[in-house]
This record gives sequence, structure tokens and C-alpha cells, in this order.
Amino acid sequence: MSIQIAEQYEENEEYEKAFEEYKKVFDQNPKDMNVIERLGHLCMMLGNKDEAAEYYTKILEFDATNTMVYEQLMDIYQETDRFKYYIHRGNLHSIEHKFEHAINDFKKALLNTQDEKQIITTRFVLASLYAQTGSNTKAIDEYLRLTEYEEIPNETYLLLAKLYMAEDAILSAINVLERAYSKNIETENVREMLAGLHLKNNNPQKALEVTNDDLMKAKCLLECGEEDEAYKILEQTDAKNKTTAKYHSLLAQYHFIKNDFEKALSEVNEFEKLEKNSPLTYQMKALIYENKKDDYNAHINWGKYNIVRGQTDIAINEFLNAFQIKEDDIELLTTLAVMLEENGDKNHSMEFYERIAKLEPNNITALSKLADFRNSIGDYRAECDYLESWYEVDKRNYELIKRLAKSYEKLRNKPSAVEFYKKYLQVATTANDYEEVKKHLAKLENTEMAEEEEGLIDKIMRFFNKK
Repeated sequence: MSIQIAEQYEENEEYEKAFEEYKKVFDQNPKDMNVIERLGHLCMMLGNKDEAAEYYTKILEFDATNTMVYEQLMDIYQETDRFKYYIHRGNLHSIEHKFEHAINDFKKALLNTQDEKQIITTRFVLASLYAQTGSNTKAIDEYLRLTEYEEIPNETYLLLAKLYMAEDAILSAINVLERAYSKNIETENVREMLAGLHLKNNNPQKALEVTNDDLMKAKCLLECGEEDEAYKILEQTDAKNKTTAKYHSLLAQYHFIKNDFEKALSEVNEFEKLEKNSPLTYQMKALIYENKKDDYNAHINWGKYNIVRGQTDIAINEFLNAFQIKEDDIELLTTLAVMLEENGDKNHSMEFYERIAKLEPNNITALSKLADFRNSIGDYRAECDYLESWYEVDKRNYELIKRLAKSYEKLRNKPSAVEFYKKYLQVATTANDYEEVKKHLAKLENTEMAEEEEGLIDKIMRFFNKK
């Protein structure tokens, strides 16, 4: 085979013959990366740097992250073409995630060219690097410089508009996309983004003039107060649109405007199936329940809405308002207990765990939380009460049994401590500390113990009772 002949020529340092043989293989299979790499290497050996660059560039078409190729191209262009040298060095730094170095390389590349196409390509990459590193203002400046040229990528306008939106400069974003329109760049993305921006800017009529999308038209008509026209579009839209979350949200909005709250709620539920945990779900439900005069569910959904938005304090306040209306909803009580604890209000949290324990005496989570809390404040008698309740639900939990034994021992309640140590030995026969506990129990049984020790809370209460 030619490749074996080529390798033999190369081994014999007959590089020109090796090159010709590798060329034959390349002509048969122009995607063989190994052959392309060998051709590039042989061109370098033969002093044909321009041809070597062509082969190395072909490798990048298949593998744009090949660091060896960028290094070879940098060697080729270091003395002959500083623009290409800095471009390849910038690409190398990019794939190595050294973005600040890459930015400096592309800026140096710009200083080494007057070619318009090279300038456009380099500024486009430079703008994307600025955006990637969070330097939105510098990215915007680069995209604006690009718009001074005629032959620029259409994405320039979209990317620039998105950056303006990220900076809350909606009018600037609209202006950019309208400039794209003036240049006859009317791609679907440009058109629909512009329509969305007009709608966001409270100009639904302008958005309606721009959009070609059925669902956007329906949204604009709803915002313009033309509900029946919007509904006609929703009824007639294609089957594909009817499977989207947006379709159901628009139907929900239509039924809400028409005061048909049950149908609106049904459509919100369909929306929720397609768009999990969206803040819009809870916002729509909250508004529907408010109009149905169902304050409890309105507060619940405003709470969920604010959780998704990261507004924990507001969410807790909404849930507390719901609690004032309904005090026995276990799910709500659990939500409040967890959120208050996570928010650092442990005392308040325990009030809700207390309520849960009263409503569900077998709720292990509530019992364990309450036991831990009582332990933390020195109320050991109450801790044991909760541990005992927990034990009634989970009698094979040997770690719990041992904790009870230790807690009673701490209270100097020898009979109860001995009882639970014995229970521990009955159920924890394979535990690593079995023998140790057995010895401890034997010692405890032969030890005189004073009366049960008061916990911190007991001492405090006794002190106040004396007053």
C-alpha cells in the first residue's frame, strides 16, 4: 500500500518521495487526519511553509481544538505574517480558556492588518470573547464598530441586541434590530426578536406589525384588547403550536380576561406540564385565585412564585398569610418549618414542627427536628419525650435507641438508661460498639446514681418559680 511505501521513504529520509506517496493516499481519502498531519510535517521538512500551512489548516476543519496545529501555524507565520500569527495564538489561548490572553492577541492582530474581511472576522471574535468574559460594554463597542461595515455576519445585530437587553437598554436593542431591517436583514430570528422587544416595551401594535408568528400575533391582540381576534388565531393555528407551553399560556390569558377562571386554571395546568417550575405558572395561578376570591391559594401561589424568583423573605411572608387562613395544611406547615430554619429563624421554625407533630404524631422528621432543638437549648427532658415518640414509630432504629439511653443517663435516670441500653444490645448485635456498650451497661448497673439531673430549661423555670 502507498502508506507503507510512504512510511518507508520517510524512514529512509527520502522526504520528497514520501510526500508524493502520502499525496496519493490523501487523494483517495482527504479526511485521513494522520495523512494530512504527515503531509504538513513533510512540507515543513522540505521548506514549503505555505503548503504546510494549507495542510495544517485542513486539520482544523475537522478538529478546531488541536493545539499542535495552532503551534505549528504560529511557527510558520511568526516571521512572515504577524496577523495570522496573532490569530492562531489567540485561538490557541481561547481553547486553553486563557481568554484575557486571547483578547490581547486578537487586539494585536487588528494592528497588523488593513484587510476589511480580516478586520470584520477579528472584531467579531473579539466581541464574542468580551461577552464571554462578562465585559458587556466592550463587547457592545466591538459590535458597534462592526456595524460600520457592509459585509458583516447577520448574527452581529442579534448578538448586539441581546447584549443591550442584558444591560436593560431595551430601546437600544430595538434600534439595533431596526437597523438590521433597514439593511434588509429580515431573518426570522431578527423579526421575532424585534417583535418581542416591541411587546416588552408596551407597544403591542408595533409588535403586531412586525411578527409573522401566530402565537406572537395572538399575544399582541390580547394586549391590544382584541380578545376575540386573538382567540380566532389560537383556534386556527397549526397543530405544532398547540403542543407548546406558550399556546396554553395564551389560552389561559384569554379565559382569564373573559372571567372564565376554571378554564383559565385548566390551561395553566396544561402549561405547567410543559414548562416545569416556571414562575409564570404560579403568577397566573395566583392572579386567577385572587379573582376567584380564594385568598388561601392566592397566597400559596404567590409564595411559590417568589421562591422560584429567589425572593425568600417575600415567599415566607406569603406562606405566613396563607397560614393565618388555614392552620392545618401539613404541606404548608412543612414548607414554613423548612424555610424558616434555612433562613436562620430556628425558634419560629420549631413552632411549625410542633404543629406538624400534633397533627401527625408519627412524623419522624418533625420529631427528630424537635428533639435536636431541645437538646441544643438544654431541655433534655423534652428531648427524651420527643425521642420516645420517635421510638414508638421506629423501634428498630438502634442509633435512636442508643441516643435515648445516653440521654436518660445524662439526666441520671438510671432505670430508663439501663432499659434502653438493653434494648440496644437486643437489636444491634452486629454493631461495632456492641461489646463496648455491653461493658458500659454492666458498669452502669453496678453504679449508684443520684436523682435525675435537671436540664438547663428546668433550672431556669425553677429559678423563676422562686420569684
